Order: sequence, then structure tokens, then C-alpha cells
Amino acid sequence: MKKIEAFIRHEALEAIHDRLATMGLPSMSVTEVKGSGRQKGFTESYRGAKTTIFLRPKLKLEMVVDDADLDRAIDCILELAHTGEPGDGKIFVLTVDESIRVRTGERGDVVLAPHPEEATA
Repeated sequence: MKKIEAFIRHEALEAIHDRLATMGLPSMSVTEVKGSGRQKGFTESYRGAKTTIFLRPKLKLEMVVDDADLDRAIDCILELAHTGEPGDGKIFVLTVDESIRVRTGERGDVVLAPHPEEATA
């Protein structure tokens, strides 16, 4: 299993979520974050004082996928988050050693599988 952490623009989320759900990968967590990278800051005036803002708002998308689904999930995010402009984001991939469904105690890859009623919905 792999964990994908993708930092993306806000406007890319809906298309990415919809496409991943269509691909059978609907489970994700999304957090509003601020960060800095190669994208330059911007200058803002507030009550006559100018200040440079280096921390830009982004969304952090986190999901755990089976190894077999990793490339197609990454390809989806790359395609739909790409604008060609600075600030498109980054994707990080981490190895997941264990997964446990709290409700049932199930362990391993079965935790990633949708429930039967979710598969038909």
C-alpha cells in the first residue's frame, strides 16, 4: 500500500475527486493548508502597510491506495492539477506498512476495499 500526499490548488479538487471516484478510488482526506515553495510571494497592502505573503493557500489531499492503483491515481492528479503555472503543487508517495479498520479490526488490503453496498451505490 502507498499513501499519496498531494498539495494542489483549490480549484482542482472537485475534478480530481470526481475522476478518482469514477476510477473506484473515492476515499480521501482533504485539509486546507498554507505553504511556500518555488512560487513567489505576493505583496499586499493592509491599512497602508505593505507586506509580502509567502505562504500560499493550498489543499492537501491524502489517500492510501493499493500498489496496483498507485500509477493511475497519480496520473489522474497530475492531469487535473496541472496548469503549467508556478504553484500547481507537489505529490509525495510514502509506503504504508499497515492499515486497520477501527470498526471491525480488519487489517491489510481489505481495509481499502469499498463495502459491498458502496460498490453498488
